[in-house]
Amino acid sequence: MSAQPAAAGPATGDAPQAAAGARGALGHLRVLDLSRVLAGPWCGQILADLGAEVIKVERPGEGDDTRHWGPPFLHDSQGQPTEQATYYSCANRNKRSLTVDLAHAEGQAVVRELALRSDVLIENFKVGGLARYGLDYPTLKALNPRLIYCSITGFGQTGPYAQRAGYDLLVQAACGLMSITGRPDEAPGGGPMRVGVAVTDLFTGVYACTAILAAVEARHHSGQGQHIDMALMDVGMAMLANQAAAWLNTGSVPQRQGNSHPSIVPYQDFPTRDGNMLLAVGNDGQFARFCAAAGVPQWAADARFATNTQRVAHREELVAMVAEITRTRSTAEWVALLEDRAVPCGPINDIGEAFADAQVQARGLRVDLPHPRFGTVGTVASPLRLSDTPPQMRHAPPILGEHTDQVLQEVLGYDPARIAALREQGVI
Repeated sequence: MSAQPAAAGPATGDAPQAAAGARGALGHLRVLDLSRVLAGPWCGQILADLGAEVIKVERPGEGDDTRHWGPPFLHDSQGQPTEQATYYSCANRNKRSLTVDLAHAEGQAVVRELALRSDVLIENFKVGGLARYGLDYPTLKALNPRLIYCSITGFGQTGPYAQRAGYDLLVQAACGLMSITGRPDEAPGGGPMRVGVAVTDLFTGVYACTAILAAVEARHHSGQGQHIDMALMDVGMAMLANQAAAWLNTGSVPQRQGNSHPSIVPYQDFPTRDGNMLLAVGNDGQFARFCAAAGVPQWAADARFATNTQRVAHREELVAMVAEITRTRSTAEWVALLEDRAVPCGPINDIGEAFADAQVQARGLRVDLPHPRFGTVGTVASPLRLSDTPPQMRHAPPILGEHTDQVLQEVLGYDPARIAALREQGVI
């Protein structure tokens, strides 16, 4: 097989035309997903949920690293554990899995052909890692000028750290996020703490999706694709939001303070008679209503607590007073009492309790997708709610290489003999 891709028409518009609602908002786009683990796959899944055709390229025999990141592992239809980690299932639904060996020249040619017929390519190799395969942006741009090529790395394509591997935990530490997460050093259990999910990976996936859609819109006017340089470190810094703004404009370094808020009081967890609850008083009116409900209306008129600024200044004193009050009722009693008065509060659920919550169930946030091997695979519904072109949960995360023959036949027009030859050579 030639190392150069065969000629093809424009990437956009190859798919049969259909009503936008039937194929999703992005049903006209084809995405080649060369990424693995979380940030890139998360981006690809968002695009896939919105209707894009997403072809996930994986290593033969191994696949995405997260297929093996367990326990926990998925169970088969008989309830027995398998070697497939649940981690993979969080970020790869609605995709087709194609196995290709990028170290093989024929495999590189296959991916170049697919890139010629795609609108978007997502990759998270080390900087320059795809150049040796002829799959870098300059090479693919020459073949398909309309290609939108999104690179996701730990530290970006430039700068002294560009060659470093980037993992979410490292970036949470480097960007300062861990310095403001956790309890103060002097408190029991104090010290820096990572967020409970790989939040810089996830945010990077969302930002990458936004950048890709912006590039698609720009292409409508220019006719040209472009290179997108996404870095976990950049995203981690952007995520600091008000905490970064505080340092940039005052020079004061924000500190860890557990579940409390640096600028709002009372806004944290409080003990109840049977556990804990969250109280999120965002303005003076809410504070007055809380005080009335709690039987201490005089607090709202106290000069120490009448305004949020004063409550922040007297944080320690007020928090201790509120904690004494909240211990007098159960969490459910407080929620019933305060919700009726429009004072934001709620339980601190574990994940099982969250999925059992009436609001979560009413919004249909659990989706069980049928799977040929595992019976069903549970996933969380897309939070994107579009009235005319809503996300669609079409397919469970694929078995490794499940769609290899299908993609090669449908997208590249390979016949069965050619596919068999590639498999015999270990290319796919």
